[in-house]
Amino acid sequence: MAPKKRPETRKTSEVALHPRSKRSRSPGELEHEAKKLCVKGPGSSRRSDSGCPREGLASLQVPPHCRSIIRALHHHKLGRTTWPSLQQDLQQSFLNSLASYRIFQKAAPFDRRATSMAWHPTNPSTLAVGSKGGDILLWNFGIKDKPTFIKGIGAGGSITGLKFNPLNTDQFFISSMEGTTRLQDFKGNILQVYTSYGTCNFWFCSLDVSAERRVVVTGDNVGHVVLLNMDGKELWNLRMHKKKVTHVALNPCSDWCLVTASVDQTVKIWDLRQVKGKSGFLYSLPHRHPVNSAHFSPDGVRLLTTDQKSEIRVYSASQWDRPPNLIPHPHRHFQHLTPIKAAWHPRYNLIVVGRYPDPNFKSGTRHELRTIDVFDGSSGKLMHQLYDPESSGISSLNEFNPMGDTLASVMGYRILIWSQPERM
Repeated sequence: MAPKKRPETRKTSEVALHPRSKRSRSPGELEHEAKKLCVKGPGSSRRSDSGCPREGLASLQVPPHCRSIIRALHHHKLGRTTWPSLQQDLQQSFLNSLASYRIFQKAAPFDRRATSMAWHPTNPSTLAVGSKGGDILLWNFGIKDKPTFIKGIGAGGSITGLKFNPLNTDQFFISSMEGTTRLQDFKGNILQVYTSYGTCNFWFCSLDVSAERRVVVTGDNVGHVVLLNMDGKELWNLRMHKKKVTHVALNPCSDWCLVTASVDQTVKIWDLRQVKGKSGFLYSLPHRHPVNSAHFSPDGVRLLTTDQKSEIRVYSASQWDRPPNLIPHPHRHFQHLTPIKAAWHPRYNLIVVGRYPDPNFKSGTRHELRTIDVFDGSSGKLMHQLYDPESSGISSLNEFNPMGDTLASVMGYRILIWSQPERM
């Protein structure tokens, strides 16, 4: 029987307009879901669950991979599982669901490869993507309206960093090879220039923003990191690395903690409260190769780094100076490929990263596929691989939306959206 044709777009009614918090759902929120499944209210753990038929779970018309989620919620409500155990059950259910993920939206809007992307913080179906030519696509794939396209300058305009303004999500911050870090709106209007170089020899390679601290941090191609407040006032400008700063990130739970990554083969951790006094340096984490990125986990207690060859590392915040968990993985650097960067899942202890098969990689195999790999953040074990034979290129950037149920991938000129068929 021929497979059913998947619809090209989601129904607007299926798009959540009010997403949940970036944190994992609390027991109270999970209990609310369990209540909908015939689980009684407060105090039900002291009674039998006769209000819900014994065969109720089996009779529910839900996909098999959802039943374990329902069962986990039900047992947690009855006090039969602890919170960590529940989290583990939910994570496993999510991993099971990945087997049904398919590409349901594609776009190829640029004449040069895509170089950066960011999910909208409050609309889980809206994505911003920047290109090597400075173009920006603002795409709400949950509706049929034409995406917003902002034309760049072409050669020399590469978007190196892209973040929605947390104080006004109709705007976004950009760092670029034009030599600026700036704030723009969706119409392409430049609202404010935070940093600027008047020469093509220097440019900015990374940025991050903190709503709580109300600061913008950006790094350049010669090792400088600049901290500014939201009004554009420069707080300090220091050379923190010997070479290009490929990534800067503020800890989501302790935004005084800054991490910087560089092609000088180091990742460094800083205390913003003391940096100006030159005593803010905390740790240096040396790597064997140049480093593409350094991401704090959503709970802020782990750090994920990706080098330019074959190693992903996970560090623990309580033991920065201890040996990290090493995950061998082929993702070598290539001049005409957007650097591969691993990223955290927003809700589970999982890592997603694109694979660039390497014949010299120790565990590599002949005719190895260019998959998107999902690893367990604790054990480093490979848990799942996504692959579509019709889109078999190298996925340099892969990020789940804030809800954690939709994956966006950058593959050369193309942007791919992955999700489960029932969500399409």
